[in-house]
Amino acid sequence: MAGSPGNAPISSTSCAAPSTEVGTIAAPRSDGAAPPRRLYGRRRGHRLRPGRRRLLEELLPRLEIRLRAGETLDPRRLFGEERPLWLEIGFGDGGHLATRAAAHPEIGFLGVEPFVNGVAALLARIAREGLANIRLFTDDARLLIAALPDAAVARLFVLFPDPWPKKRHHKRRLVDRATVAEFARILAPGGELHIATDDPGYARWMLEALLAEPRLDWLAERAADWRRRPSDQPPTRYERKALAAGRRPVHLRFRRL
Repeated sequence: MAGSPGNAPISSTSCAAPSTEVGTIAAPRSDGAAPPRRLYGRRRGHRLRPGRRRLLEELLPRLEIRLRAGETLDPRRLFGEERPLWLEIGFGDGGHLATRAAAHPEIGFLGVEPFVNGVAALLARIAREGLANIRLFTDDARLLIAALPDAAVARLFVLFPDPWPKKRHHKRRLVDRATVAEFARILAPGGELHIATDDPGYARWMLEALLAEPRLDWLAERAADWRRRPSDQPPTRYERKALAAGRRPVHLRFRRL
C-alpha cells in the first residue's frame, strides 16, 4: 500500500478550499481558446462532521490541482516523477478511485469531483489508507482536460455522470461530441476510455458521440460486452443502487487508436 500523502507542495496548485460559487474562469485549450467554466447542481450536501471539515482544510490543499489561466499542466510534476496517469471524472464518493489507487500504487490518479461531500469522503479514505498516488481537481472537468497535454492519460473513466434527462437540459451533459474529441486528444495511443450509465437515452447519446470520433475504437464484440461491467472494474456505489432498483447499466469501452 502506498505511503501517507506528503507535505511537499504540488506544482500547479494553491492552498485554497473548494469554492461553492459558480462562475467563469479561463484555462487553456489546444486551439488556444478558453472553455467556459460550467457547473450545474449543488456543490454541497449535508453538514460535514468536524473530522471531514479538517481534511478539507488541511489535506485537500496538499492534493488539489489549481490551474492558472493559460497554463498547460505538466503531469510529471504532480507526483515528482513520470508515471502512467489514470483520470476519473465525477468520482462521487471516491470508492472506485480509491480502490484503483490502492491496487496500483505505481500509477498516478487524477480525480475530478466538484461535490464537496464526495471530496471529503475520498479524503477520509486517502488519510485512512495512506494513499499517496491521488491528486484532486474540484472544479469543472473541462478545465482540467483542456490543460492536459496530448496523449497524457492511459485510462479515462466517466462512470454514471448526471444524465440530465429533460431535453432542455441536454446541453448540460458532460459527454458530447466536443468532450469526446478532447478525451481522444488526451488519451495516449492504446489508452482506454470507460464510460457507464444506467439511463438508456443518455447511453444512445453517448454512443452516437463516441462512434463519431475516428480516433476511438469500440471494444465490444458482443452484447454481453456492454451489458456487463468489466471484470477488473470495481463497482461504484451508484451502480449498486441502480442494480438494486432494477436498472441495467451500460458499459462502453473504447481504445485510442
